[in-house]
Amino acid sequence: MAEIWQALIIALKLIVSLDQEVVEIAARSLQISTTSSLLASLLCIPLASLIHFHNFPVKRILINIIQTLFSVPTVVIGLFVFVLFSRAGPLGGLSLLFTPTVMVIGQVILITPILLGLTISALSGVDKALADTARSLGASGWQTALIILREARYAVLAAVIMAFGRAISEVGLALMVGGNIRGFTRVITTAISLETSKGELELAIALGIILLTIALIINIALNRIQQR
Repeated sequence: MAEIWQALIIALKLIVSLDQEVVEIAARSLQISTTSSLLASLLCIPLASLIHFHNFPVKRILINIIQTLFSVPTVVIGLFVFVLFSRAGPLGGLSLLFTPTVMVIGQVILITPILLGLTISALSGVDKALADTARSLGASGWQTALIILREARYAVLAAVIMAFGRAISEVGLALMVGGNIRGFTRVITTAISLETSKGELELAIALGIILLTIALIINIALNRIQQR
């Protein structure tokens, strides 16, 4: 027990002193996950709008598939991306495996179902009378879509925040396609896994505290958005 308390004290010192390795790993995690969330948002919000505002025969089936993929294991996505970008894979010539770029690609794939499904739900939650009123006042199809999207902006923002939380907390994908290379692809979750396996609890606890702090900030942000 004394060793754990000592490790905790050292971990807090690493955070307070802004230890270079701790800051570097945390910054890389934030950079990769933020980039992934922004790219996924640019892709998923327009796509979710298209799915919501258009009726087609397999729409309900497509939405059910998207919702089913909410809980897809990260290692499955990691395996898919690894095979895709490995030397024997179709995109192996790009030499992106074990780089931050392929980690971003993997996280985009991972959080796409979450963003799509939650954005569709957010748009579905808007009162249909709003769309009818907009059309009666002469709004075009895309103008009506923008009005509804603006009305659902807080729910859409909550979806983006949840997707970011999913991206920054995953570990299987980052290990498989990033390789956990020190100073290059090592992020908070992979560093915690490595340091714990080595018995070096100080750095692992420090990074764990940072990850919990990020999770707390995400939770507070979601609560504030839901209140609105």
